[in-house]
Amino acid sequence: MTWLGVADDDPFGIDHLPYGSALGSDGRPRVLVRVGAQALDLTLASFGTPFEQLFAPGSLDALLAAGPGTWAAVRAQLVEWLTDVEHRTNIEPLLAPVDRARLVLPFAVADYVDFYASQEHATNVGRMFRPDSEPLPPNWKHLPIGYHGRSGTVVVSGTEIHRPSGQYRAAGGSIVFGASERLDIEAELGFVVGVGTDRGSPVPLAAFREHVFGVCLLNDWSARDIQAWEYVPLGPFLGKSFATSVSAWVTPLAALAAAWTTPPPRDPAPLPHLADDGRADALRIDIEIRINGHLVARPPFAGMYWTAAQMLAHLTSNGASLRAGDLYASGTISGSDRDQLGSLLELSWNGTEPIDVGDGQRTFLEDGDEVLITAVAPGPRGPIGLGEVRGRVTP
Repeated sequence: MTWLGVADDDPFGIDHLPYGSALGSDGRPRVLVRVGAQALDLTLASFGTPFEQLFAPGSLDALLAAGPGTWAAVRAQLVEWLTDVEHRTNIEPLLAPVDRARLVLPFAVADYVDFYASQEHATNVGRMFRPDSEPLPPNWKHLPIGYHGRSGTVVVSGTEIHRPSGQYRAAGGSIVFGASERLDIEAELGFVVGVGTDRGSPVPLAAFREHVFGVCLLNDWSARDIQAWEYVPLGPFLGKSFATSVSAWVTPLAALAAAWTTPPPRDPAPLPHLADDGRADALRIDIEIRINGHLVARPPFAGMYWTAAQMLAHLTSNGASLRAGDLYASGTISGSDRDQLGSLLELSWNGTEPIDVGDGQRTFLEDGDEVLITAVAPGPRGPIGLGEVRGRVTP
């Protein structure tokens, strides 16, 4: 038990301790760790510890690069501070309500890569756009397909999303430039890289937890009309790069120890560098998507065909290096049931079947719509809450 009075089974309790960053009263960023409804200012609290320099800049960048040994030591120190009443006098003044924090992007995003790891999502997209062909391309079950995104437009939860403009084919067939009429969401999980690598040094599956610090929720906003016109032959570009939202709190992998499970069977068997041989590298994380407060879907992450470890192994298999702050995402999380689909493209079946959002119906997003994505994972004594990623569409 913590002396704060936070219940052991609180989604943000002592078993979780996610990290974030917020602006202090002086306008400078501070590193925070959340416990219950409060946040501890680590930039001020790390007095007299070996970790003081990690948090002085106010972001997670130095902590990410410090590696698993330091990650574990910092976590152990936090648990001691928050459970041993002898530390209360020093720590309590540095706590403040989370809802007063001016949260900012908690780390500098070095590179951003987005994958396409859900078989259900990829199959649905194939059925919509290639109805006379096999829904999955021939390479899909041999490697985790992905593309390089734009790190400079990754934004923290709560940032308004301006409807993008671009070139697309209008309903009558003419090519126009204008505001997207088919703005969509993609509910995803993001993985935050800590320890980097040298060029020419692939990361094997077994080394995943030595390099990945934690996870965040992610919304890969997508302009489907712009994307459909531009993606042949090189894939997503301006239909994706205008904004990617991430949650303000990063959940360390250490908090997800009870969530690991085995992935679904693969056929054909992956090549040796991707062969996990039944390793428990999948994560039981359940997503909820709300539009204007109305629940529209509950995608399950555990069924993703490719795991985060396989994504990282493939990402580096050609010798590409990692940097602290690299972010890679799972791609849209979709399950096999109608209420488990992670995008409006699927939920409305490419705009042909409007869905209920409480105060009306939607095929794609309208100006003023607010999207909220939340998630929970099993913990040792109760659910681990992964925070939220929220964004409102503006004209």
